[in-house]
Amino acid sequence: MVPTLPPLIQELCNPSLHGSQTVGVRVVETHISWVLLTGETAYKIKKPVNFGFLDFSTLALRQRFCQEELRLNRRLAPFLYEAVVAITGKPGQIGFDGSGPALEYAVKMKQFDESSLADRLLEQNRLTTAQIDVLAQTLADFHGKADCAEANDPHGGPKKILAAAEHNFDHLLRLCGDRAELLNDLLSWTKAEFARLSEVFQARKNAGFVRECHGDLHSGNLVLLGGILVPFDCIEFSEDLRWIDCMNDIAFLFMDIDERGWRYLAWRLLNRYVELSGDYPGLQILNFYCVYRALVRAKVVALSLGQAADPGEQSRLKVQCHRYLDYALDAIQQKAPVLLITHGFSGSGKSTVAKALSERLPAIRIGSDIQRKRLAGLDAQDRSQSKLQHGIYSPAMTRNTYGLLLRHAEILLQSGFNVLLDATYLVSENRRHCRELANRLGVGFVILDFRASEAVLSSRIAERLLRGDDPSEASQEVLALQATKANPLQAEEIPFTLAIDTSGGVDIDEILLAAGIGD
Repeated sequence: MVPTLPPLIQELCNPSLHGSQTVGVRVVETHISWVLLTGETAYKIKKPVNFGFLDFSTLALRQRFCQEELRLNRRLAPFLYEAVVAITGKPGQIGFDGSGPALEYAVKMKQFDESSLADRLLEQNRLTTAQIDVLAQTLADFHGKADCAEANDPHGGPKKILAAAEHNFDHLLRLCGDRAELLNDLLSWTKAEFARLSEVFQARKNAGFVRECHGDLHSGNLVLLGGILVPFDCIEFSEDLRWIDCMNDIAFLFMDIDERGWRYLAWRLLNRYVELSGDYPGLQILNFYCVYRALVRAKVVALSLGQAADPGEQSRLKVQCHRYLDYALDAIQQKAPVLLITHGFSGSGKSTVAKALSERLPAIRIGSDIQRKRLAGLDAQDRSQSKLQHGIYSPAMTRNTYGLLLRHAEILLQSGFNVLLDATYLVSENRRHCRELANRLGVGFVILDFRASEAVLSSRIAERLLRGDDPSEASQEVLALQATKANPLQAEEIPFTLAIDTSGGVDIDEILLAAGIGD
C-alpha cells in the first residue's frame, strides 16, 4: 500500500521522524484522511478533497478544520487530542513544527489499541451495564454544557431536518433499486412524521435543545480507556451535521447499539440518559431520528458497495445495507404500547425490578424519586433533609410529582413507547389516574404489586441509607407512615394486577410472561 501513497505521506512513514522507540509506521486510509500510527502517537492528515458537504481542498481549509477537530474533540477527549502540528521542511528533510512554511497540517493524537473500540467490544460481548451507565452520564453532561444555537440560526430547524432526511432518499433510491418499494414506504412515513412533529422540532429549537453536538455518535467512535467509554471523532467539517437536536445525537448511538443486537444495552443507555437529562419529552422525536440515522448508515454502506471490487466484500456490504433498511422498516411499524405502574412500600424492590424490566420489555422507566428532586432543583444524590410530609415530601410536592409522571407518560404512550412508572402508588387516586389515562389512550395497563416481609423491607431501607447512593430518602419512619396511609388495591384493580414477591429471587422473563407483555 505504501508505494501508492503521496510522496509526503510516504516520507512521514520513516520511523526516524518519530523517535527512537518507533520501529514502524502504519497508515490507515479513509476517503477523507490518512492516519499515521507510530505506536505511541497518531497523526491525522486531511486529504485535499472537496465533496460539497466537505471541503478540504486548500491548505488553509485543512489547517482550519484541523483546529476545529482539536477544539471539538477536546470537549470529550482532551487527553486523546494533543495539538495541531505543522509539517514543515522540504522533500527529504521534512519534520513537525520546524522552520519555514507549512507543507501540510496534522492533528496529533495519543494512539490507542483499536481492539478497545466499542464496536469491537460489542462483537465480543465485553461491554458492561456499568460502562453504559457512565457513558450516559458523560453524554448527558456533554449535551447539558454544549453551546446552544441562536434563535435566528437555521441549524437544527425544521427545514434543515427535512432536507437532511430527504437527502438520504436521493442516494438510496438510486443505489438500492431492488428495495424501491420499501424505500418509498419509508419516504412516505418520513414526510408524514415530519409534518406531525414539525412544531415539536421548532419548539425544541426555541427551548435550546439544538446544540453543538458530536454529530457522528456511534460505537465505532467510542473507545474504552481506563474502563470508561470515551467519545471521539466529532464532526468538524459540517455545521449542519453537528448543530443538531441533542436527541438526534443520542438516537444515532441508540440505533447503532440496538441494530447490532444489544437491545438491552441500548435501552439501558436511553433510560439512564433521559433520567439524567430529564429530557423525557424529547423522546417523542427519537423514532424519527432512529429511522433517519439507520438510513444514513444504509446510504454510507450503499456508497461503499458501489466502489467495492471484491465479490465477497460486495456481498457483505449488501447484507449490511439491507439490515439497516430492515431496521428502519421495523421502526416505523405501529406499536401497541402498555402502561405499567409499580405498587408497594419502600424497600419492596420496585426500582431494582423496574430497571431490569425496562431493558427487557423494553420500556421507558420514570422514577418518582429523581423527578421529585428535579422539581425541587436538586440532583439525584442530594439529600433534602426534609422531615416527614414536609419539604420535598409535602402533600403538594407529592401531587406535583405524580402529576409530572402522568404528563410524561401520556406523551410517551402517544409516541408508541411502553412506559413504566416507578413509584409507590400507595394512594388509590394516583393509581386511578393512571388507569384512566390508559383507558383514554386505548393502551394496555398493568399494576406490578411488589411484596416483601416487614423484616425484609426494614433491612433493605437500612442498607440503602447506609450506602447513601440512592435517590430515595425513605427511612424507617417513612415506612411506618406508609403502612398507616396506604390504600389497599381495590376489587376493580385486581384484573390488572400482577403480584411479585421479592423476598427471594425474581425472574424477569416470568414476570413478562405472567403479565402477557414483552417481545
